[in-house]
Parts: sequence; structure tokens; C-alpha cells
Amino acid sequence: MARKIGIIGLGHVGATLLHDLVAGNLFDDYVLIDKNEEKLAADILDMEDRVANTGQSATFIANDYSALSDADIIVSSLGKISLQANATNSRFAELPFTSQEVKEVSSKLVASGFSGILIVITNPVDVISQLYQTYTGFPRNRVIGTGTLLDTARMKRAVGHRFGVSPTAISGYNLGEHGNSQFTAWSQVVVAGQPIQALLLKKELDQLAEEARMGGHTVFFGKGYTNFAIAAAAKRLVEAVLGNSRAVLPVSHYQQEYGVYLGYPAVIGKAGIVDRVPLDLTQEGCDLLAASAKQISSRVEIAQTGDWDSLSL
Repeated sequence: MARKIGIIGLGHVGATLLHDLVAGNLFDDYVLIDKNEEKLAADILDMEDRVANTGQSATFIANDYSALSDADIIVSSLGKISLQANATNSRFAELPFTSQEVKEVSSKLVASGFSGILIVITNPVDVISQLYQTYTGFPRNRVIGTGTLLDTARMKRAVGHRFGVSPTAISGYNLGEHGNSQFTAWSQVVVAGQPIQALLLKKELDQLAEEARMGGHTVFFGKGYTNFAIAAAAKRLVEAVLGNSRAVLPVSHYQQEYGVYLGYPAVIGKAGIVDRVPLDLTQEGCDLLAASAKQISSRVEIAQTGDWDSLSL
């Protein structure tokens, strides 16, 4: 049976994800949606030429929502990068634009009859994931945001550099918003089998947490966009769904306790969110998670009411 994926938004991130998926030979059919038809046509031609040179087999379909009806997975990577640069370095700056796009896309997804897993990259990803679920009416387990999957990778990169070990030697998570209110749950972080809190002082942990939190901003202001790392995070999530791997990943999904989508570990499989993974957080961690959830929840309300004058970054 042919494997099919849809990618909505072929900017830097969507195009990079497309390349990574094709290079991995993960799907047979790619449905690509973008309002910039000239760029989309160029991307498809470029990719067809790539496939012709590698001997791979792949079909590319442009701007046909009806072709998404039998897709296994759809990825939302639409966005507006010019809005990411703002005085507070907040991803909420994109919300007035992306929230309107999501409403339009959601109606088309419902009309298409799509019944697979929707993976959300679009920022602010926690708010947008919740809006997608609300507007589509899809079951919550079928709408997943990349959440703090990338932030966790950035933390592992920073800690790995600090100790001179591979990021794969580090376990643990960044939690909450994929944004400024995220935090590293240091009580969960282990370096080569040793709890990190037994190895470093609090001020050193704070420096590493800040390095992880600011990683995306550093990349963005260095080259004007981010693409490689977030595309890799999305590919990892796609692979977990496609292969029914039941991997534990810190993704954005609905948290009943807070009534909102936020980054927290979950078991990922063919059905999307298969199970939640409870963490034994410290009281400080619980307080930080609650504060982050409050930040997300307030923006969800603003997006749904259209009260943009009250949006603070």
C-alpha cells in the first residue's frame, strides 16, 4: 500500500522536511500545499530532478487538498518568518497571522476527509496545535505538535558540550511552551548514568538552560530563519507515527490538568498519542509547568476571540 504524506507550507522548514523525508525514502506520495504557486512548482521540479538522479521513486502532487483524504500524516509547517524577529524574541508574534491561516486550512482538511495524524510545526506551536484540534474536531490523540522536542535536543547539545559527551548519552526533557516560558526539568536529566544535579551547581544549570532556550533565537538572528533542527525533529516524530515505534518524545499534546496543549513526554505510535508519560517533578518544576501552561492558555483565548490588542509578547 502506498505511503502518503501532506506538507502544508513549503517555506524553509517545509522544504527541508520534504528533502529529509525523500532522502529517507519514507513515502511514495507527497501532497504539497503552498499559496506561493511559483515557488511550489520550482520546489517540485527541483525535487523531481533530485529523485531522477538518485534512482528513487516518488510522486509529488501540488495544491490538491482532496488528495489528502487517504494521507497517513499531514504536517503543518506554514508560517511567516518575518514576524519572528521582535524585541522580546517571542514566537507569539506569529499568532495573529498563523491563527487565521489555521482556521482556513482546518476547514479544508475536514472537507478532504483526512483521517490520519496531524503533526504541527507552525508557531506558536502549542497554541496552534490546540487551535487545529478545536477547528477540525479531530480526536486529541491525532493532533500533535513538535512541542519541546527541539528544545530538548538543544538542551542535550548544550549539556553534551559541557561534559564532552555525545547528546545521546544524556536523557531528560525540556517541558512546557516551545517558547520563552519553557524550562529544563533538571531533576529528570541524567548524564552518562549520573544525575546532572549531582554534577553541577544551580548557576551552571541555569546557564545551560538559557543556552538551550536561546538556541533558536541565535540561529534565527544568525541566518534569518531556522530549518535543519526543527525539520529533523518533525522527521523523528513522523517516523515514530509511521513505524508505530512507541517512542517516548516530549511533544505538544493536550494536558487535561491544565486544559491546554504543551510540551510533555508521550508515547507515540500509529494512533498518534498512545499514552502520557508521568514525570516525578519537583515542586519548582510543577510551578514552572503551570506557569507555562497559563501563558499558552491565555494566547489560545486571545486567538479564539480575536482580541489582538491584549496580546503581549
